[in-house]
Amino acid sequence: MKRVVVGLSGGVDSSVAAYLLQQEGYEVIGLFMKNWHDDSVTISNECPWLEDSNDALLVAEKLGIPFQTVDLSEQYKEKIVDYMFNEYEKGRTPNPDVLCNREIKFDVFMKIALSLGADYVATGHYCQKSEIEVNGEIVYQLRAGADTNKDQSYFLCQLSQEQLAKSLFPIGELTKPEVREIAAQMDLITAEKKDSQGLCFIGKVRLPEFLQQKLQPKDGLIIQIDKNDSVYNSEKEEGLTLEEDLAFDARKIPYTPEMGKKVGKHQGAHYFTTGQRKGLNVGGTTDPLFIIATNVETNTIYTGLTSQHPGLFKKALLVEKSEVHWIRKDMALANGETMEVMARIRYRQPLQNATLHQFENGMYISFEEPQSAITEGQFVAWYLADELVGSGVIS
Repeated sequence: MKRVVVGLSGGVDSSVAAYLLQQEGYEVIGLFMKNWHDDSVTISNECPWLEDSNDALLVAEKLGIPFQTVDLSEQYKEKIVDYMFNEYEKGRTPNPDVLCNREIKFDVFMKIALSLGADYVATGHYCQKSEIEVNGEIVYQLRAGADTNKDQSYFLCQLSQEQLAKSLFPIGELTKPEVREIAAQMDLITAEKKDSQGLCFIGKVRLPEFLQQKLQPKDGLIIQIDKNDSVYNSEKEEGLTLEEDLAFDARKIPYTPEMGKKVGKHQGAHYFTTGQRKGLNVGGTTDPLFIIATNVETNTIYTGLTSQHPGLFKKALLVEKSEVHWIRKDMALANGETMEVMARIRYRQPLQNATLHQFENGMYISFEEPQSAITEGQFVAWYLADELVGSGVIS
């Protein structure tokens, strides 16, 4: 009898995942991960992990499966929180959920599960796994969840073949309403529970306050750049190589305060991210202001009016060589090769037509349509049909 450890988070998805595995005849063990201790930065009257671990326990009791809590807060602090502070300090915007899956759930947590004699680790992610044979070897495929509205394959874009081999996603072929219905039929306490928001397993953290613990506030200027500024009309030189051409499309525009007008002040450029429109507290503009760039060296934020401002859009991005990750290693591109894919640069974004171009120093991804708010530090993931084949950090 195969043994599966389910990461019970106290939500409806992992509860139903555990139930379905039980129905399939697995020996199921429930494990709750506690990843956070510092209640000073969670929104205090909602102590999420206490309530969540309690719900997870009640679900385990209802299903009659063993349950325990593991405290991974030290590893979480070191691998996720410190990394986040570091990235924000450099003016990049990390994605803690993608990292939490790669570094915690499918690494630290998985090792604990395997040490308990588990054959697999299961989670309540909306994604699917299948296997095919390539050159006589089994290769695992990570595919989108059947519920296109809830597909979470993006969050698993950094997993490896070794991690996928040991993973199960029991609810991947169901829709959210079907999952809730099963939970209601089973009378599970989590059936009506709202979906959790916020950092993976931390609960609802107020990001600026969270960052302020480490990153000191410092006054800086908010500059507004006109959409007709000449910087948006700079012509490409003649006779560029393909790589130079892509580099031009992916470049960072060199804004300086003199290019625009001062419209306000902020508390620190590292608290803000490209594409953001809330939290600027600049009044008196006809249209909403969007952040088109931040500069942590000079502590300046550059903004533009409306979501159609040219400063928000780029046709290409670069993933540095060391950051290119193939789930399907058998598909990895050699230097000079290209591949037509569908790609997304953030979780909820509809897939976009794109081309991968592998060069010596990294991979450029060019898009058919210019993309809004390509953000350094976030992940780009690329797909063939519904299969996520690779990903990388936007540099």
